[in-house]
Amino acid sequence: MGGAWLTGGLQALAAETGWDPASADHIVGTSAGSMIAGLLACGVPPWFMVAHSAGESFEGLLDAQGRPAAEADRSAGAVFRLHRGAPPVGPGSWSLIARSLRAPHRHRPAALAAGWLPRGLISTEPLKDTIRRVVPGTWAEHPSLWIVACDYATGRRVPFGREDAPPAELPDAVAASCAIPGFYRPVDIDGRAYVDGGLWSTSNLDILRSAGLDLVICLNPTSSLHPTHAWNPGEVVAGALRRASGRRLGWEAKRLREAGTRVVLVQPTVRDLAVMGPNLMSRSRRNIVIRTAIETISEQLQAEGVREELAELPAGNPYRVRRPDGPPYTWPTDLLPGGRAQAA
Repeated sequence: MGGAWLTGGLQALAAETGWDPASADHIVGTSAGSMIAGLLACGVPPWFMVAHSAGESFEGLLDAQGRPAAEADRSAGAVFRLHRGAPPVGPGSWSLIARSLRAPHRHRPAALAAGWLPRGLISTEPLKDTIRRVVPGTWAEHPSLWIVACDYATGRRVPFGREDAPPAELPDAVAASCAIPGFYRPVDIDGRAYVDGGLWSTSNLDILRSAGLDLVICLNPTSSLHPTHAWNPGEVVAGALRRASGRRLGWEAKRLREAGTRVVLVQPTVRDLAVMGPNLMSRSRRNIVIRTAIETISEQLQAEGVREELAELPAGNPYRVRRPDGPPYTWPTDLLPGGRAQAA
């Protein structure tokens, strides 16, 4: 659900401003955001994500490995199958348990619990395959794509793609950033295990504090402009997590603003929450979540104050997709058939 909301949000941003989000100086992704960030940085524009999810096909369009793009999974790798190998026994990370017991104040609340969870049973290979279809080499051509994961032994965040991070291939980094402890199998990179970057922060906005940027646009599907207050146990838990994510997001935004960077925060509204539901791993409602996000985020971007912040974004062409076998498709004239993707 988070990836679907981000897809709709990026499409709304491109449509409202005429700016190409892939041209940002920095692209940072965490968890589901790492998948969307990876696709964006590899040349897959938001409109194509929307169209592909809705079932559109494009004649002659091949992926980076020469396979028809229409054969790619429509849910951006959200295919849940068991990891090959013996099932895990016991806690997932004894090292993280030991470190968190020695110094609990140095670990995020989520990291304190993550070490005790068993290693997940779900394979991350579908996530990797989604990125392999679009990345031409080992990493995106974008100069500053940062994919945030957490070291499973220490609980510390690692922004893959940054100069001080361990070397990694983009499919592995994205899979690691998405690897929810207890659900997905941790991802081994350079001899260490990594899990979901959301253990540190669902937004990781403060990672850009020293980048010297004029404007940061943050789309965060795990917080909300309108937190719900329900009696349903699932909604109660989801609401508590959203409020915690919102507090962290606000603190990170404050740090950026103190450093002189303007910040635009985009978050789900009550309409978005109604269609997303409490289970963010659900795949059944992704297209209605995308359509709703396009509408609600367009409204947020038109609001007074936000519109002025975005007015200086440079003009670009957010309506094209690269293809290895010829010139890029350009929206909407090259869409086949009949502009149905434009309507979606």
